[in-house]
Amino acid sequence: MKLPTGMKNKKWLIYFSMEIFFLLSMGKIFSQTTYIKGFAETRASVVSKNASFGISNKVSFGLGEQDLFITSELSDRLSFLGETVFRYDPFSHSEFAVSIERIQMKYNISGNNNILIGKVHSPLNYWNDTYHHGRVFFPTIDRPYLFEAEIIPLHTTGIQFQGHDIGKIKFGYDALVGNGLGSNDVADNDGHKSWTAAVHIKPIDKLRIGASYYNDVISKGARLHEGRVNNQEVSQQLYSGSVSYFGKKFEILAESTAAMNRTDSNGTKQTLASYFYGGYKINEKLVAYFRVDDLHYQAGELFFVKNNTRSFLVGMRFKLNYLAVIKLEYLHRNFELGDSGNSLTAQVAVGF
Repeated sequence: MKLPTGMKNKKWLIYFSMEIFFLLSMGKIFSQTTYIKGFAETRASVVSKNASFGISNKVSFGLGEQDLFITSELSDRLSFLGETVFRYDPFSHSEFAVSIERIQMKYNISGNNNILIGKVHSPLNYWNDTYHHGRVFFPTIDRPYLFEAEIIPLHTTGIQFQGHDIGKIKFGYDALVGNGLGSNDVADNDGHKSWTAAVHIKPIDKLRIGASYYNDVISKGARLHEGRVNNQEVSQQLYSGSVSYFGKKFEILAESTAAMNRTDSNGTKQTLASYFYGGYKINEKLVAYFRVDDLHYQAGELFFVKNNTRSFLVGMRFKLNYLAVIKLEYLHRNFELGDSGNSLTAQVAVGF
């Protein structure tokens, strides 16, 4: 059957238009901007512990975390972020373990307002909201002790509404609903959901003031970090506040978290975890700093591992360039339980 000439021209025009649309679409897909970055660290340390059998001294060289950081702009509104950490794990058959720290899709609703879906850093305080696993950006070698003591949940898998730099005071907010403690990255372990609300302002340049609230119910039998099993249901509330200022000469970061854990058998017990960091820029490359950590548990605490701790560190941070830093730190730590002691640590952290 022959088509009239006019119909042939229309058919050719339709095919041509579809082809152009397809090529433009493919071009838009493959023109997306994807960045792959990495961070790594190595260190040497001398540790002196006042152990029950005497004072022990040991010099160690070691590898720290290696971080693979991927970002991709899928469109003018949709973006992806992935963060994977490789670290030493004595319980792994290969002695190294892979940890998916973040996988999140971000959609820009309008202006500086976004919605995030996936595994995110819980926006409970400045440190957890600002520093990922790239140690080159840390002001100190390691995180404050409240992270090591697992006072706050580092990650949450769920949905988050986020805004920043709104108005003259640069108001910011976070509202997050997700799986609670004891859950894994693919499913919640119970019917309870954790939820987080956080706000902050930046009234002047370099100054940030923030506050947050976290609520969760941890079910009996939930498996926690390092294989611990929760032996009874715990209702948990966390109240956090932070002040940070990173100016041309001085650096200040102070944060505190009050944790309220309630159980049927023991009522409500409070834990207070705080730290204060201060730094002075001697010149553009060299910073002298100190940090004080304090962790105090109320008698009868059942959910956390009760171990009152105080620590003090002083250090120097030398910036070779934006993605290469050398740090030297002296740390003194007192534990209620376990071995107190001192350490001297040097770290080289890089980004690539």
